[in-house]
Amino acid sequence: MRLSSCHNFHDFRRIAKQRLPAPIFNYIDGAADDEVTLRRNTTAFDDCDLVPNVLRGVADVDMSVTVMGQKLAMPVYCSPTALQRLFHHQGERAVAAAAGKYGTMFGVSSLGTVSLEEARKLSGGPQVYQFYFHKDRGLNREMMARAKQAGIQVMMLTVDSITGGNRERDKRTGFAIPFKLNLAGIAQFAIKPFWALNYITHESFKLPQLDTHVDMGGGVMSISKYFTEMLDPSMTWDDVAEMVKHWNGQFCLKGIMSVEDAKRAVDIGCTGIVLSNHGGRQLDGSRTGFDQLAEIVDAVGDKIDVMMDGGVQRGTHVLKALSLGAKAVGLGRYYLFPLAAAGQPGVERALEQMRIEIERAMKLMGCTSVDQLTRQNLRFRR
Repeated sequence: MRLSSCHNFHDFRRIAKQRLPAPIFNYIDGAADDEVTLRRNTTAFDDCDLVPNVLRGVADVDMSVTVMGQKLAMPVYCSPTALQRLFHHQGERAVAAAAGKYGTMFGVSSLGTVSLEEARKLSGGPQVYQFYFHKDRGLNREMMARAKQAGIQVMMLTVDSITGGNRERDKRTGFAIPFKLNLAGIAQFAIKPFWALNYITHESFKLPQLDTHVDMGGGVMSISKYFTEMLDPSMTWDDVAEMVKHWNGQFCLKGIMSVEDAKRAVDIGCTGIVLSNHGGRQLDGSRTGFDQLAEIVDAVGDKIDVMMDGGVQRGTHVLKALSLGAKAVGLGRYYLFPLAAAGQPGVERALEQMRIEIERAMKLMGCTSVDQLTRQNLRFRR
């Protein structure tokens, strides 16, 4: 299957599955426990119908939005995700360049495989730095200082991952970073020699945001070990309030799901929140960001920028979230499978398809700008 044959999320996923060794594909594709929340993230959109208006004069459509002070040419952004150079040797470089070309925001993870400084140079668009709260408070402060120096506009603290989710697909293959595969996992790598050749012939794998803090040599630190040993499960609102004050700029909490927590985020001075269940990878059976959107927007939408991610595969999904009051919508697997399939050209094709879908859907809805999308355009079935 060729890139030119990819017309939707599922086409990109099929190519990624063909090209990646099964342990790596399942790391992207999988989620926690029974993966109920993973599936629900997408099916939640099916419970909501669009009600279009016609004859509104839609020759020119402006899909730009401003979120956390950043102007985006379209209302989606590339959420920060870990380990991208495992999926394709270009990794974050491809995503940064593609997001810049499409005038949107992208995020670099503290578990990213390209430095946030290098990624910053590759994109003219706004950049988010996603980080975790570490037991080492000095490391937290150092990460913020480094981000400030690199010209990062938005800090994004992930708050739903104080411990790793139960991802059983990874357990079956022995997937870890550095690789610590069981026999079944090793066999899967053996039947995808092209990936192995690609991996070996490019620069060595590293985590530049953490390279002075995590010993990747000799298999000392796996990703699950990072979550259990370095992250601080005792983190409280007081700790985060201190970080928000220290950063003194655009600060976003990713992983907020309750009205109570959304209100606390406002109280401590955050400028944005992302309603997210981490792509279903943490607490299985948890609510979807889309399902929680209306009540949180009603509670705090006039005080803080509310975003959501999880399960977004179509432009119409984005329109439904915007109609409920989301300022922008995060994409994760939506660009990771294209990255795995074809590097930067894959990510660009996916973003172009999303841009076209959003523009077409806005015209069909009778809307020429995002602010015309309201709950009047929606009906829920249940």
